[in-house]
Amino acid sequence: MKELDTSGFSCPEPVIMTKKALKESPEGLVVIVDNRASKENVTRYATALGYNVSTEDGQGNWKLKISK
Repeated sequence: MKELDTSGFSCPEPVIMTKKALKESPEGLVVIVDNRASKENVTRYATALGYNVSTEDGQGNWKLKISK
C-alpha cells in the first residue's frame, strides 16, 4: 500500500495531498500526519468518500490507513 507523509504541512495541504494520492491509488493508502487537525480532516475527507480509516498512534504522529 502506498504511503504518503504529510508531516510538516498544515491544513488544508494534507487533505489536498490525500485527494491527489487517492486518485493515483484508489484502492487506498497510508497517510502520515503530525497534528490533530490534519488527522481529523483527512479522516473526515476519506470517510466522506466511502473509505474506512483506521488510526495508529506513533511518536508525535499518526498513521491513517485508508482502505475500501
